[in-house]
Amino acid sequence: RKPKSDDEVITFDELTRFPMSFYKTIGEDLYSDRDPNVIRRYLLRFYLVLGFLNFNAYVVGEIAYFIVHIMSTTTLLEATAVAPCIGFSFMADFKQFGLTVNRKRLVRLLDDLKEIFPLDVEAQRKYNVSFYRTHMNRVMTLFTILCMTYTSSFSFYPAIKSTIKYYLMGSEIFERNYGFHILFPYDAETDLTVYWFSYWGLAHCAYVAGVSYVCVDLLLIATITQLTMHFNFIANDLEAYEGGDHTDEENIKYLHNFSEEVNNIFSFLILWNFIAASLVICFAGFQITASNVEDIVLYFIFFSASLVQVFVVCYYGDEMISSSSRIGHSAFNQNWLPCSTKYKRILQFIIARSQKPASIRPPTFPPISFNTFMKVISMSYQFFALLRTTY
Repeated sequence: RKPKSDDEVITFDELTRFPMSFYKTIGEDLYSDRDPNVIRRYLLRFYLVLGFLNFNAYVVGEIAYFIVHIMSTTTLLEATAVAPCIGFSFMADFKQFGLTVNRKRLVRLLDDLKEIFPLDVEAQRKYNVSFYRTHMNRVMTLFTILCMTYTSSFSFYPAIKSTIKYYLMGSEIFERNYGFHILFPYDAETDLTVYWFSYWGLAHCAYVAGVSYVCVDLLLIATITQLTMHFNFIANDLEAYEGGDHTDEENIKYLHNFSEEVNNIFSFLILWNFIAASLVICFAGFQITASNVEDIVLYFIFFSASLVQVFVVCYYGDEMISSSSRIGHSAFNQNWLPCSTKYKRILQFIIARSQKPASIRPPTFPPISFNTFMKVISMSYQFFALLRTTY
């Protein structure tokens, strides 16, 4: 799509369109209650439920495969090959569950952010909306491509490999393999119809997992981008202040309330996300260090996607802390000497409030920032080192 010029108004819906539209491809519509088309609403909900039932049926097959092989004489490498996929599946399930529980709160938060979004061209220039939209879209696009590349490569590589070997390289048989290790309750390879039915069911399962895994993070990115934009606008406004009747005290209180709501919605999801991500990174790294070339490439994509996902969340958490902390510095740096005593007291409140910056605080974790990213990497390496000592 052709980017808008600086003279065109950017709507709030444009900043959330990508995650909302992407989520609808698996049947999830946050604004379904407002859809006047009742048939479409229930069809989407049916498609969503059916997709997750199919998804979790395959997850049970992955868990069964893991249990059977970990208890047999199979090598640890083969038994743990499915572990990163199970971890990824659990994260997708938990994110979708958390979104369902907090749906109304998230919709209310988005409505509140829409109310304070700058509507005219001049205001949007002051808020630098075009920059934030461009930066956010780039991050969303790269993050989504990388994460969906993981699910797509695991899903389609076996079929592409078998097709090339059978039709182009003269192989006598069409190898009927799956991209994920599944213990099926039936013979899923002998009959070609059963094989392709199971194969495409598994491919759809991977797509559902990928979309639900990505879209919750995309919504987090969209909300934090909005908050960061407003925090930075207030900081610039305070710093440029030259005296007169003016205060951003109420706006700051309002934004911090929004920040707390973001924390309440996403903090518990991020806690389990980081715990699962540590294990996924560990097991994917283990497969990279001990597998053949084909598996190394596939698991390296998986490993990279997990690292990037944790980094993106920590990056936006750090941006939220930095932008809200900047308000206190801007309040102090303005020309407050000739101002009234009342205004100076207001500045004292603003500066004191900025000492506790807006942040996302998962239980047992420090506020999400780049330091959290290093903590997750450290946890992953500890698990990895323990795993290597047993192999």
